[in-house]
Amino acid sequence: MNLNLTGTESIQTSPSRLWESVIDPAVLQRSIPGCISMDELAPGEYTITLELKIAAVGGNFKGSVKLSELNPPNSCLINVSGNGTLGIGKGTARVTITATENDTAQIAYEADGEVSGLVAGVGQRVLMGVAKHLVRQFFAALKKEFEVN
Repeated sequence: MNLNLTGTESIQTSPSRLWESVIDPAVLQRSIPGCISMDELAPGEYTITLELKIAAVGGNFKGSVKLSELNPPNSCLINVSGNGTLGIGKGTARVTITATENDTAQIAYEADGEVSGLVAGVGQRVLMGVAKHLVRQFFAALKKEFEVN
């Protein structure tokens, strides 16, 4: 089953601070919903463990995250893949950061993914709803990083 997500978020910080946060594994671990661990293998390459609940089914996922096409502090490509008790998934996300008014940065994303296994069995509508909810949780947690710092 294919999934496509696009969107933008404004965050009260500079593009360079936002960039540093979205490539920092500690910030990402705190911001990614259900993230249990995120360990750096090499610069821009990580292993990740997630514990997620999708619809009425929960499970663990182990996978990898790789940042490429880095253009600090403007853009990058994020490649993810993983598998777990609920199935298999892989995808890419193009992330672009731009300066806007009032010391605010805007982050835009275009993500394409593919999932199979039990997780795909919940159906496209439910899965898209869960994906959008997880994205909202991620950005809410990321915005809190800038409130504290």
